[in-house]
Amino acid sequence: MAKLDARKRAELPNSAFAYVDSNGRRLLPIHDEPHVRNALSRFNQVRFEDDAAKERAFRKLLTAATKYGIAPIGFVARQLKEAAAGEGPPADLPSGAVTFLLSDIEGSTVLVHRLGDAYPGVLAEVQTVIREEVDRHHGYEVDARADEFFAAFAHASDALSAALQIQRSLAGHQWPEGETVRIRIGLHSGSPARTDTGYVGLPVNTAARVCSAGHGGQILISGATREALGDAAEAAVGLVSLGRFELHGLPGPEELLQVTVPDLPSEFPPPRV
Repeated sequence: MAKLDARKRAELPNSAFAYVDSNGRRLLPIHDEPHVRNALSRFNQVRFEDDAAKERAFRKLLTAATKYGIAPIGFVARQLKEAAAGEGPPADLPSGAVTFLLSDIEGSTVLVHRLGDAYPGVLAEVQTVIREEVDRHHGYEVDARADEFFAAFAHASDALSAALQIQRSLAGHQWPEGETVRIRIGLHSGSPARTDTGYVGLPVNTAARVCSAGHGGQILISGATREALGDAAEAAVGLVSLGRFELHGLPGPEELLQVTVPDLPSEFPPPRV
């Protein structure tokens, strides 16, 4: 990484730093990829003025990482662990047969470039909508990394209801600069292993692949989730089988079904597999 001398540092705008304190002290430059990587490694060495300042810097650094195609999974995990004071996930996370809801923002890298400093606020609004609906429908937040969100439900019908309300809320939201912000949602049901940090096992991987196969505004579910929903829930919405697909890293083909309801879009390209 090229050393940032005083002259070059002075020429950078405040937006090129993850943290600017109340006295104007500028720390953690993020104007290029090498400095973003350096800021990720040094983040916990910075003394922030308060928790709110640290959170703003954290979000700004994640936005910069996304811009340069950096996936700071270990960094995010460390911050989440620190924020939880070493407690791990809630003790009441459901066990046994559960349904996972995974989501991510479509075209997040493009949005970062278009929105710039406004992107962290957009991300926060999306996460707020998701959290509210997950909580309202008796779900549990497992993890949130950059533009991804991971939740677990004891009942598949609650997961489906939450997914529908999330898409409805976001579809009617007004975003900065007239942008369109859409998320893809995937649901999968299974019996993962519980650990001190959440869940592990094939159901987690499958849920991630189901989500990744979708498009913004779309809800995809696996064949296992259709079975978990049962006849009553299936009668309340349309479930259109898109076929069976080989999803990366999974041992066999997985059926993907699209959830359709009259008040949400139903026309999408083929699955992203």
